[in-house]
Amino acid sequence: AWIGSSRFLPHYNLHLFSCAVRAVLKKREYGAKYTQNNFITAVRAMNEFCLKPSDLEQLRKIRRRSPHDDTEAFTVFLRSDVEAKALDVWGSPEALARERKLRKEVEREYQETIFLFLVFFFVCLFVSYGDQNFTFLCLCFIKPRSGKRTTFLQGPGKVVMVAICINGLNFFFKLLAWVYTGSASMFSEAIHSLADTCNQALLALGISQSVRNPDAIHPYGFSNMRYIASLISGVGIFMMGAGLSWYHGIMGLLHPEPIESLLWAYCILAGSLVSEGATLLVAINEIKKSAHQHGLSFYEYVMQSRDPSTNVVLLEDTAAVLGVILAAGCMGLTSLTGNPYYDSLGSLGVGTLLGAVSAFLIYTNTEALLGRSIQAERVQKLTEFLENDPAVRAIHDVKATDMGLSKVRFKAEVDFDGRVVTRSYLEKQDIDQILNDIQQVKTPEELENFMLKHGENIIDTLGAEVDRLEKELKQRNPEVRHVDLEIL
Repeated sequence: AWIGSSRFLPHYNLHLFSCAVRAVLKKREYGAKYTQNNFITAVRAMNEFCLKPSDLEQLRKIRRRSPHDDTEAFTVFLRSDVEAKALDVWGSPEALARERKLRKEVEREYQETIFLFLVFFFVCLFVSYGDQNFTFLCLCFIKPRSGKRTTFLQGPGKVVMVAICINGLNFFFKLLAWVYTGSASMFSEAIHSLADTCNQALLALGISQSVRNPDAIHPYGFSNMRYIASLISGVGIFMMGAGLSWYHGIMGLLHPEPIESLLWAYCILAGSLVSEGATLLVAINEIKKSAHQHGLSFYEYVMQSRDPSTNVVLLEDTAAVLGVILAAGCMGLTSLTGNPYYDSLGSLGVGTLLGAVSAFLIYTNTEALLGRSIQAERVQKLTEFLENDPAVRAIHDVKATDMGLSKVRFKAEVDFDGRVVTRSYLEKQDIDQILNDIQQVKTPEELENFMLKHGENIIDTLGAEVDRLEKELKQRNPEVRHVDLEIL
């Protein structure tokens, strides 16, 4: 007031100045913790905050886009509302923490009770029915999944089961021949068949586990169990097959012993050649069929270890056929010359053959477990599909990895066209109503609310575009099971 007084400024004319004042919106501190806009599901609200369904009925319900393909939308709650309701129900954070601890203890005691009951139940079965019927009764009570049963009736499962039966019989007859003749080559062949039988039983276990459904601990499933079983099988072939064959061959060279009549050994080797050859043909036919389905040659399918279980059977039976021929040749030289060194050299040859097979299996399955990319042509096909979409400007950092069992995981950084996404949102709105809302805006606060409303809806539209692309990518490429599109 004193500035306008003539007492202080008697010789100056005062003028009024006007200037525009810019409204400044409050900025957010993005480094600080902020959970007021977080949504949680009903299950999480009941588990984490110990609430009942009746408690949630009184809270605000919000419909959001579902992260799953099979549902369109689902109901969520504001975390702040749930926290406030939990404090209202339990009185204090300390009381809520005590209730959580109590419920965890009750759940643990329940699990221990179930476990003890099952142990007691099977002990009673064993005592009542004896060990002869115990296994049968357990199989009756523990019903296998239908998916596991059908797995062993076709494809790789069928190949593995046939190989187990044939190699088990071969081991039994070769062992009898070795006991009768004392031949080092026959011993190596018996060990070879035993190693094949054990390894193929391990493959059967891997196939059985690989069809299990994903769970919370293993969200991408158990398909890699086939590669793990095949890798262990390769190590087993090296240790038990190649190692024992080399050992027996070296001992035969150092301490040669006369060999008895080899007639029965030749007969058993001939039968083994026929049976191993039959299993080999089954494996070859299965690989040919699978390679044709994937658009690969026989060699490419084997080298890329697309089906590790069938590959193991193929290589083991190939080595078995070659091993039988090698053993028969060395035993024939021993029969003609009377020199047991040829028989020992046959044992070393079979061991070397098994060592080569095991090295190949270890290498190919290790590569698969490390996360191998799919073919470049298939990656290009998936990338072109995304780039041809109007909402996409560019695709970067594409990663498409083979997860086993013909499953592919696809990940890419996507540069979306903001104008196309915004137009997609506007096509679903009443433009005249939006224009009327704009004309009603008079203050910065009203403008902020208008922009926040439509900005949030545009972000939801962008999320819907991501869901659409992921769904279409899976529909056009059934082998793609997991798609992660990151927005640039």
